Amino acid sequence: MSKPQAGRKVGEREALAVATTVRGSAQKLNLVAGLIRGKKAEEAVVALTFSSKAMAVDVKKCLQSAIANAENNHNLDIDRLWVKEASVGKSISMKRFATRARGRSSRIVKPFSKIRIVVQERDVTEGQEA
Repeated sequence: MSKPQAGRKVGEREALAVATTVRGSAQKLNLVAGLIRGKKAEEAVVALTFSSKAMAVDVKKCLQSAIANAENNHNLDIDRLWVKEASVGKSISMKRFATRARGRSSRIVKPFSKIRIVVQERDVTEGQEA
């Protein structure tokens, strides 16, 4: 049996936020996470605010939490933050049964997902290059 893998460490000028139970599939959540990858934090919040996807609300909450963590816990400048990582994975799945014809039943799977957002402070010189 192998040892459990430790999560990726967060660097000095980075802040992290994780949402563990977002209702919906990881595939749909990854579409929303793709909207914010590599963008400035300010632009990412605006993109999520005006997105038509339902999961954008939960991703926006997680992003705002990461920004707040950067400001309050790590004393980073929120004007120089950008989304370094927005990774998505599967979480729990609720299993339910629905009644069908002739006394049968069928399974309904209600998936949950998790999202991990890392924001990083970028230097002024780095921001001009990108």
